Amino acid sequence: MEVEKSATAAAAAAAATAAAVAEEEGRVTTTVCLPVTLRTMAKGERAAAESSQAGKLMLQHPKTPFTKVPLQTTVEQKLSLSSKICFAIGGAPNQVAGSATAFFLQIFLLDVAQINPFQASMVLFIGKAWGAFTDPVVGFFITKSRWTKIGRLMPWMVGCTPFVVVSYFYLWFVPPFANSKFMWYLGFYCLYQTLIACFHVPYSALTMFLSTDQRERDSATAYRMTAEVLGTLVGAAIQGQIVASAHTLKHCLHHNLSANHLGNSSGAEVVRSLALSQDFLSHAKEVYMIAAGVIGGIFLICTVVMFLGVKEKDDPYAPKTEKQISFYRGFVLVMRHGPYLTLTAAFLFISVAIQLVQSNFVLFCTYAVDLRDHFQNIVLTILVSAVVSIPFWQWFLERFGKKMAAFCGITWIMPFTVMLVFIPNLVVAYVVAVSSGLSVAASLLLPWSMLPDVVDDFRLANPFSKGHEAIFYSFYVFFTKFAAGISLGVSTLCLEFAGYDTGACRQPPPVAYTLKLLIGAAPVAFIVTGLMILLLYPISEDVRLRNTLALENLRLQSV
Repeated sequence: MEVEKSATAAAAAAAATAAAVAEEEGRVTTTVCLPVTLRTMAKGERAAAESSQAGKLMLQHPKTPFTKVPLQTTVEQKLSLSSKICFAIGGAPNQVAGSATAFFLQIFLLDVAQINPFQASMVLFIGKAWGAFTDPVVGFFITKSRWTKIGRLMPWMVGCTPFVVVSYFYLWFVPPFANSKFMWYLGFYCLYQTLIACFHVPYSALTMFLSTDQRERDSATAYRMTAEVLGTLVGAAIQGQIVASAHTLKHCLHHNLSANHLGNSSGAEVVRSLALSQDFLSHAKEVYMIAAGVIGGIFLICTVVMFLGVKEKDDPYAPKTEKQISFYRGFVLVMRHGPYLTLTAAFLFISVAIQLVQSNFVLFCTYAVDLRDHFQNIVLTILVSAVVSIPFWQWFLERFGKKMAAFCGITWIMPFTVMLVFIPNLVVAYVVAVSSGLSVAASLLLPWSMLPDVVDDFRLANPFSKGHEAIFYSFYVFFTKFAAGISLGVSTLCLEFAGYDTGACRQPPPVAYTLKLLIGAAPVAFIVTGLMILLLYPISEDVRLRNTLALENLRLQSV
């Protein structure tokens, strides 16, 4: 009880500090002050604070004087450069595999595996939905996991990696039987989504167990995002360069009924090959399997590097008398946390927009704007631009705040995607690629940089809860994956209604028109909706700094 009382008093004392910035000898030292009053808590957290013991104590002492405590990073809180790099490398393989599936799985199912668009839409939707539901399940089991010599999260990531690699390889394998291809891909896609959740959920939550210092966690997140964008680049580069020969028109010149284009009654051009040659199909299947093997090897190597270079630390803010909350209790508390719901809803719509562009971009280049010979290089340009701009966005969010960075970064993609739809030429495509990379980088960096702020805000409102980090991260991934699954399933189903012809060298005009909508109008609508929701996000830079100092004082008092 004495430890609990001291921790409660610490929460009240921490809430009594106010913000000030002092500049000395050319170096800026940030000091933060916070008055003890319920009004200074993060917006949307009054109900949570009132229900907590810390909140009650704050109400009893509204006139506690201001104190100034400099925010300094101790040696214990400091992360070494090697730790940050190894942590970042651990996030790369998920993005390598995710990039390959995002850009190429849809066209692989349609043109190489040759299942119809309806079946492809079911594979994409059910697989994504299954993956979304497995994320909170994995989060539940993580909260029940015991601490081991290598941590609580690390055993999950290391243990699932070999199985992830095997399931990923068979996802790109074309079985010899024709009647059950749909069940094959549905089964292995669901298995892959389950196993990748066992890797990604604990890895995402690992951010909170690297250091107690928010600046160190932000720095590690920036390293992670750089590595993940590099992983996205590597995945797209490997997959794109290896499988590019599977999506050319060369075979069509030899296997069409006529070298001339056939016209339909509406005057639209549709050239249909008699049948893709067995040699060409065998080549296409082979190059996809080679790409899957290479990416699987990268996954194994990166996981080993992370395991050897990252040390997981136990919950640093936990008072010694603190007990883990139940999963249901934690879920209820998390779902009542206003900043978390706002952030998740905003980036749910934004991530759906990015997913739509990713999954339909290769089809768009192939069938809507006649850039099939350049799509792999355009994709690489997007991702190189994203990699280069990550340090810029890290500087921008530190200088102007994370919310401002989100608005400036993500809105950048909208005019350029629309431009590509209306001006479909190669020069414009590369200009759009460079500009879109800036937004892709912002959309990857910012949610994972803002989630720790939300977790800190929650911890300040609930100082005696523990083990909730996996709930935050798993349900964030759940909502974004589920929404992405619906959007991908619906977009592929739209191609079915538009008359997509599996195996055709060219598609009818309604397919091209549908792809233009999926690349242009639909992402813009989702991004605008997400940014409007983000306007309601209550954790400003001032609130974030106050929370950081309050938690630091709570940690010091609970030692």
